[in-house]
Amino acid sequence: MKQVIYTILENAPLSPGVRRMVLQGDVSPIAAPGQFVNLKLDGLYLRRPISVCDAEGDKLTLIYKVVGKGTEQLTRMEPGETLDALSGLGNGYDLSRAGARPVLIGGGVGVPPLYLLAKRLRGQGRAVTVCLGFNTKGEIFYEDEFAALGCDVRVSTADGSYGAKGFVTAILLPDPTHYFACGPEPMLRAVFDTLDCPGQLSFEARMGCGFGACMGCTCETLTGYKRICKDGPVLSSCEIKW
Repeated sequence: MKQVIYTILENAPLSPGVRRMVLQGDVSPIAAPGQFVNLKLDGLYLRRPISVCDAEGDKLTLIYKVVGKGTEQLTRMEPGETLDALSGLGNGYDLSRAGARPVLIGGGVGVPPLYLLAKRLRGQGRAVTVCLGFNTKGEIFYEDEFAALGCDVRVSTADGSYGAKGFVTAILLPDPTHYFACGPEPMLRAVFDTLDCPGQLSFEARMGCGFGACMGCTCETLTGYKRICKDGPVLSSCEIKW
């Protein structure tokens, strides 16, 4: 974990209620895909955790959904302004367990951290399938970006307005070597129930401190309680107590 002052280069909408922010500064604290930053916002007591979409050179890309006071405040920030961030938080995905045919599964704003993961896996020469689930066509983002990496991209929408109709489980490969998933807990549970291979799940949770001190985001596992912000957000599928 490192405190970094980032400069905003871009803060623009991707789809209704979802925006992409590109920051410039030290990205060295981001050691693995799936980690997050915790942003300090003027007038708000708690920092806001945002997952990392991409980290390359001196540029950090965040994609966030506008859901409350903090993220709404983020939308009003302009290029040239600075953000105080605790960077490189959390436990990211372990790429060494991917095997030859990994599948990446994202639902809604669970999609962003999978982009850096896909980039790293493609860099290792792995055949990557990406399954993206959204509610409707208008909410879809980053399909083209994953395709540009050379991934096999599959999309489902709950209302059938684009791609396969149904939830993301409808488009999963039957025999991946390993899966990496990020999204709401019901989606993660459905993926766990559908696939027999081992996987890694990135959980969403309300966080207080963001680095394991307050114990406010604990999750029960087969080996006891774990902190989503410190021991996660990525946990092994075999340790979750549903």
